Amino acid sequence: MSHTAGIRQTQKLKTRQALLDAALQLLEHQSLSSLGLREVTRAVGVAPAAFYRHFTDLAELGVALVEEALGSLHGLVAELLAETGDAEVRITRTVDLIARHVRAQPAHFRFIARERHGGSGRVRAAIATQLDAFTDEVARAFAAEPGSQGWTDADLHMLAGLYVEHMVLTASAFLSAYEAETSGDPGAADEREIARTARNRLRIVTLGRRHWLEDDVFGVHD
Repeated sequence: MSHTAGIRQTQKLKTRQALLDAALQLLEHQSLSSLGLREVTRAVGVAPAAFYRHFTDLAELGVALVEEALGSLHGLVAELLAETGDAEVRITRTVDLIARHVRAQPAHFRFIARERHGGSGRVRAAIATQLDAFTDEVARAFAAEPGSQGWTDADLHMLAGLYVEHMVLTASAFLSAYEAETSGDPGAADEREIARTARNRLRIVTLGRRHWLEDDVFGVHD
């Protein structure tokens, strides 16, 4: 690649990122379906036609925001799962990880929370794909543990789904508390209480996992 071509590519990437950042900021108080393309380009200071050099439409930009928000977490989740087989340590670090990232990237998590059941089918599908990928990663990690001996793949995937869904709900709770706190709401939820509840719920799931194969407890599994 020539020096000039390299400069052009760098500028193109900067403009693309600027469009993503501007859209995320504009989405603070509105949904993607109500966002206007001209709003985004005006915020960046480029012509509307320039938008199409990076995205075919706002839905594609939304998918890129999903990948930006959740894609970077895959490595962290994999590292967390591989780090320890101790259930209590894993629970604590999982909840801490969620709290830390919600505080670091509240706009991204707000976007995910709003758009997970929002108007754009492509964005909803992108979020579902990311969450499914997390579920697959957690299931594979569980399968490698001695405590999963005798478990079927379907049951491991079900267990992993419980963990991932709980992570999503916990992130939403932390986000609500953070937003209330930053707005000066005296009724803001205590993050320590949210973390305590999240850890206890994961402990219940972990306890259920230990006894899942004991048919005499609940009867034969469906």
